[in-house]
Amino acid sequence: MRLFEQISPLADRIRPKELEELIGQTLENSTSFENLYSMILWGPPGSGKTSFAKILARKSGIKFEETSAVMHATAKFKSIFEGLAADPLQKIILLIDEIHHLNKSQQDIFLPHLENGTLILMGTTTENPSFELRPALLSRCKVIVFNRLQLEDLDKILERAEHFMQKELPLTPEARQHLCLISDGDGRYLLNRAEELFSLSAREKLTVDDLQKIAPKRAIIYDKSREEHYDLISALHKSLRGSDADAALYWANRMLTAGENPLYIIRRLVRFASEDIGLADPNALTQALAAHRAYTILGSPEGELAITNAIIYMATAPKSNAGYIAYKQSKKTAEFYGSLPPPKKIRNAPTKMMKELKYGEGYVYDHDTENAFSGDDFFPDELSRKKFYSPVERGFEREIKKRVDWWDKKRKEKAQER
Repeated sequence: MRLFEQISPLADRIRPKELEELIGQTLENSTSFENLYSMILWGPPGSGKTSFAKILARKSGIKFEETSAVMHATAKFKSIFEGLAADPLQKIILLIDEIHHLNKSQQDIFLPHLENGTLILMGTTTENPSFELRPALLSRCKVIVFNRLQLEDLDKILERAEHFMQKELPLTPEARQHLCLISDGDGRYLLNRAEELFSLSAREKLTVDDLQKIAPKRAIIYDKSREEHYDLISALHKSLRGSDADAALYWANRMLTAGENPLYIIRRLVRFASEDIGLADPNALTQALAAHRAYTILGSPEGELAITNAIIYMATAPKSNAGYIAYKQSKKTAEFYGSLPPPKKIRNAPTKMMKELKYGEGYVYDHDTENAFSGDDFFPDELSRKKFYSPVERGFEREIKKRVDWWDKKRKEKAQER
């Protein structure tokens, strides 16, 4: 055992043995050792999910098996279940690391054993369970959320490591803080870097510059097809909507730094210009399209300045979703009323038969009237007039509102004349 402890990673050697030893989480009352249930432990890497599961398993006294969804195939799980079938009174806790890597059929094989109570499943995942796990499996498990470790949590972990190793890390206070910072909330990464530092025979404490040479920054957590991707683009969109240019720039660069395709961000800017700014500033769409053109010419990193300028323009522009609302309401009305035909007077009559059917009869050519406005109603005869577009009193749309109000007034006057 001593030999194993000497060669096992520091992170394993100082793994918490009690729930109260877990740093950065408040999970002491989340479950009972005497009445365990299946659970999905969801949180970022290095936040204590596996430690939590192992504490519960050890305290319960129930037989415990640990597997990895990445390393073990269906055959491994079937062998475990065969053992359960051989002894119906036996119960087992099965910890599956990175359970989101199991496909749908692999997830389904746990269901009968969860149903009959012989299996207590503990699955750890860094991905949103509602996206990655089958509803049937998820409904039989409680989801426990683990928080990202904060800087003060990471410093406490370093203190625990120093106590265990019976020596201090060879770091200046600034370098120690930098080590916590580059760990990006990952306690395991922090301890792996600390273990390397403990092995150094440094005569003087390392500075931030020294540390940067020997300890690479932890890779940013980001998957362009999963939850992090959608969380960050949502943060960008809402920051723009809230007219916060600084926050919008931060979220955009979080994505770009993590490897997001800049063209995806530009596409979102085009949508934002149409949905959230609209005619309050018609130039916003022009700016978004200009950013697309500039980026396709320049590429990275020069083209990203055009994206920056577009983000600043969008954030500081007046906002209006009047066009977006008008689109949704008019679409809903069009779908609800089906195939209502246009009034005959605004239909073309290119043939004799169509003229005989009175197509185009009674149409007033607006340019031949005062103010080039006939005041006619162009909705279907079977549909009363609707109001979809209500411009706001912001930006250029303030001017549009004056026009719309004027047309509405004139339309009422024309109706009274008839």
